[in-house]
Amino acid sequence: MASGSACVISTLNGDTNVPFFKEFANAGLTSENCPVVSFSISEDEFRGLPAKQLAGHLGCWTYFMSIKTPENAPIEITSTGETTYENSLATARDNVAIHIGNTDIYADYAQYNSTTHEVKLRGHVRIYRDKPTATIPTKPSRRHNDEQPDQNSSFYHADSGIYNIDTKQIRATNMRTEAQPYFLSGQNVSEISEKAYLIQNGTFTTHDAPNPDFHLQARTIRVYEKDRVIFRNVTLYVGKVPVFWWPYLYQSLSDAFSFTVTPAYLSSWGPSLLTQVTFPITDDIKGRIRLDYRGRRGVAVGFDPTIEYGKDNNSWAKIKTYYIQDQNPDINDTAVPRKDVPTGRYRLSLQDRTNFSDDIYGIANVTKLSDQFVMQDFYQGEFTIDPNPDNVVALTKTNPFYTLTGIARFQANEFFETTQRLPEVVLDIKRHALFGGPIFYESETGFADLRLQFPEGSGFENYGSTRLDTFHQFLYPNTYFGWLSIVPRVGFRGTYYGETRDLGKTMFTPNPNPFIPDFLLPFAPNFPGAA
Repeated sequence: MASGSACVISTLNGDTNVPFFKEFANAGLTSENCPVVSFSISEDEFRGLPAKQLAGHLGCWTYFMSIKTPENAPIEITSTGETTYENSLATARDNVAIHIGNTDIYADYAQYNSTTHEVKLRGHVRIYRDKPTATIPTKPSRRHNDEQPDQNSSFYHADSGIYNIDTKQIRATNMRTEAQPYFLSGQNVSEISEKAYLIQNGTFTTHDAPNPDFHLQARTIRVYEKDRVIFRNVTLYVGKVPVFWWPYLYQSLSDAFSFTVTPAYLSSWGPSLLTQVTFPITDDIKGRIRLDYRGRRGVAVGFDPTIEYGKDNNSWAKIKTYYIQDQNPDINDTAVPRKDVPTGRYRLSLQDRTNFSDDIYGIANVTKLSDQFVMQDFYQGEFTIDPNPDNVVALTKTNPFYTLTGIARFQANEFFETTQRLPEVVLDIKRHALFGGPIFYESETGFADLRLQFPEGSGFENYGSTRLDTFHQFLYPNTYFGWLSIVPRVGFRGTYYGETRDLGKTMFTPNPNPFIPDFLLPFAPNFPGAA
């Protein structure tokens, strides 16, 4: 069969199989060129046959029930109360403990049907699954709190239910399950496949208290153990207060779900409460929802997804969005004067790295703001580091010998001064030995179309020029006496601008913002901001 030519269907009984397989092997036949399918060999007879000659052949008809597997494990039922067996029904009452394979079941009442292989359970039902051993209570307990699930087991707690020991399917009422740090509960639970079940009117939380501080309430929850949870018609509660609603929500059980609440007070905010929920949307997309309240500013909302994509998910994108209908946009704790600040204030940012191949990648860093003060008012940490967010897109080709980069830098926010580079191309030759000798060479050459964009309404006229810049350097590194390193070098740099501008009579007004340096950017003669 394996070779596509022949196979043998055998109905030989008993000891006659021994000479058959011996002669079969002597003829040079194996399971690879002519497999045998035996329909009449018992489990004990298989043990008497030569294992080497049987390797790869098939045995049918007999059920090998003595092999130690979870499916062949006997069912053990114990209890402190009455136990009866009648008409294929084994019934046990009071502190019932059932052990079957890697599953342990505890309940106040249990009835096992040996025909259907189903166990009906009532009262403080607990089911531990995929657990190597179990701890059975040694003393009566009405609540059975003596046993604890370990990290490798699945735990279910219900008022009542039915468990099938063959399919491991569970149907239960008022059931909850926990797999640290996740806790699920629901009114009705039915298993839809192995290790997957449907919960009606369920709750999901990472808080292990009987009355959690926060939880998700959903009309339906589909749980795929150790994989994912899918919610429909779901509401986020903080305590008993609903704060957000989704028609659909995906929670990966291998990723962190978090909810944080941060009280704050700033003179420009007033008493404030900052909240955020972090959760996976799919296996490759994670989201963070922000819902903030500031006493002097109002309510703000934001959504920050992180996306992984491409081959092996080695590319990523981070998006930040934030919007507030500011009740007091003119609040100003600085000496910098403000005017015409809008009430509708927002921030939209994108950070992206796309790996097109092993040696070609692109990056994007783009930020669009409603006004020049929104970062200072609501993102103080980022503002301190970068008061004027850059907007740039670049494509890079890497090589052991060189790096080639194309850059586009543009003015996305008209209230910030920006030196646009549309485009700039830079070739960087990495340091390397010339012709394998002791002299090394490195260089950098770039071409750019530059344009200095002043803030809108500043009164200055925008201007631009093309620029060609090239740098070359030769090095002769040497080490003397085993410790003294001397690197003589010689090089040159040349820069050409297509246009120049005489700034001798230009008046520059100092920028009133103390976070903006009060000097021109480095430049070549007669062209500010070009470098």
